[in-house]
Amino acid sequence: MNKHDSTFLKKFSMVIGFLIALTLVLILFARHLNTLLPQEMTAQAKAQTAARIAPIGAVYSGSTGAAAAAAAAAAAAKAATSQAAYGGTLDGEVIYNSLCTGCHTSGAGGAPMLNAAGIGARLAKSGLETLHKHAIEGFTGATGTMPARGGNPALTDEQVIASVDWMVAQSK
Repeated sequence: MNKHDSTFLKKFSMVIGFLIALTLVLILFARHLNTLLPQEMTAQAKAQTAARIAPIGAVYSGSTGAAAAAAAAAAAAKAATSQAAYGGTLDGEVIYNSLCTGCHTSGAGGAPMLNAAGIGARLAKSGLETLHKHAIEGFTGATGTMPARGGNPALTDEQVIASVDWMVAQSK
């Protein structure tokens, strides 16, 4: 290899090295610019944002407003009923068979059985109001544990009371 070839290779290697370094700098600069741009929102993120900024009320006036207010109230009542557990039923047997039977049939966690020695004894000891209160608010004691609303927070007070009343009626 002669001196001209050596000089050429040296300068060519320097040009290639410079181009590689320039490429790396441009890649890093592009990544930095990409972090500055707003990212696309997913459909779930858009829905969450829309829910956060949705209006919580409306203003109604006049006869048209009264009709709109009545329609809005009816829609809200229908939505609230559909979100209540078990369709908002007050049939204690349906609620018991759907939720309560797991513990009150086996006695799990100290749950009183559905008989005179179980629920009947608790009724005689504590009274119906206390049974309602413990079923709604929950209870932990020496006799066992009762989760609030049977572990289903979607149950209304009326549904819990209806299921307790049904259980008491069955235990006699």
